Amino acid sequence: MAAFEPLPADDATLVGMLREAALPLASLDDESSFSAPFSAFGKARVVLLGEASHGTSEFYRARAAITRRFIEKHGFNIVAVEADWPDAGRVDRYVRNRAGGEYDEHVFARFPTWMWRNREVGEFVDWLRGYNSHQPAEGQTEFRGLDVYSLRSSIAQVLHYLDKADPDAAALARRRYGCLSPFQAEPGWYGRAVLTGEHDACEDAVTAQLQELLLRQLDDAGGEDLFDATQNARVVQAAERYYRLMFRGSTQSWNMRDTHMFDMLQTVLKARGPDAKIVVWAHNSHIGDASATEMGWDGQLNIGQLCKAEFGSSAVTIGFGTHHGTVAAADDWDEPMQVMSVVPSRPGSVERLFHQTGHSASLTDLRENAGLRHALSAPRLERAIGVVYRPDTELQSHYFKAVLPNQFDAYVWFDETSAVTPLPSDAPRGMPETYPFGL
Repeated sequence: MAAFEPLPADDATLVGMLREAALPLASLDDESSFSAPFSAFGKARVVLLGEASHGTSEFYRARAAITRRFIEKHGFNIVAVEADWPDAGRVDRYVRNRAGGEYDEHVFARFPTWMWRNREVGEFVDWLRGYNSHQPAEGQTEFRGLDVYSLRSSIAQVLHYLDKADPDAAALARRRYGCLSPFQAEPGWYGRAVLTGEHDACEDAVTAQLQELLLRQLDDAGGEDLFDATQNARVVQAAERYYRLMFRGSTQSWNMRDTHMFDMLQTVLKARGPDAKIVVWAHNSHIGDASATEMGWDGQLNIGQLCKAEFGSSAVTIGFGTHHGTVAAADDWDEPMQVMSVVPSRPGSVERLFHQTGHSASLTDLRENAGLRHALSAPRLERAIGVVYRPDTELQSHYFKAVLPNQFDAYVWFDETSAVTPLPSDAPRGMPETYPFGL
């Protein structure tokens, strides 16, 4: 401990307990050895892998290594990410070697492009394509998006399907979705227009379109193309509600967004059948049980909380953290990505405790260690960096309180981390993908 500042007696005891409980992890360059301890979670049906920022290479590389193990050795067959369904759909077709699949500069092209268009994700996507090429169609692993932001592209995908399958139904869908046409470039304007009475809500029209596609699923052998169109119609329905709620309060819109992502997760599980097992990649703020955090105490919920309520011990939540290093982020909405220095974690925070253990990388299973759970039962500061990072106001902008062992089943620690490497993209302007939260 000589290399660190003196600790209060209680914290010194806790650091000792953490040091003993934490399992040191092998280098990420040795993926098999690194991922081996995570087989302890392989019997779960749903494993949610977090990240403490949207721009940290080690978090992406770790999730990729863990997910490979889950796919190869534990029967997981769906990877679902905090991203838009249409873009993830193109990647899904690519990794399952289906027509129209690409992972190119047009996929995940909206701000923040570096979040899913980076070298780390690209390497995993190429691995998954290679893996699937050696599997029968029914044994291939899917790549799905859960998020709510793709209003314009999801409408386009619904119309594209119906133009081929049923031109008359496509014409009706165009009339229904026409209600949203003035706002497709800037969906946030729709919510403001409805709130001020300048425009009627489009709720009935988008709901009717989804219901029609759901009925078509019962009567039509449309296969994966119809399923894809129906999921896009779900997104349109959810996005219409999300942008209406956005101007009524952040809690309502946050809850609506995470409920939608949970519903999408359930839908892809159901579509895959009773043997479906899913890995979710999303920010800690989405996958750690919100009821154990300051956000939950203020009325917000998230995917992790909903999964725990639905699947119980068959859902495992694994959080990630770091002390310092660099991160890819912007300093404001829709601004260029920068490689920023991550401020060393604050005294008294969860991250500072793990830093004091001296482990460069570790895995701590928080489920069964009653003594450790009790010692960590008081709320502590925890850091969350989204697509925007403001080091000058870090305490106010990026720290919140949480009870770690109630938030996560396990915690992955990297003492020093580095920024992801972005890939070229063809980025349109407009509503940022994660507006207004960035998480």
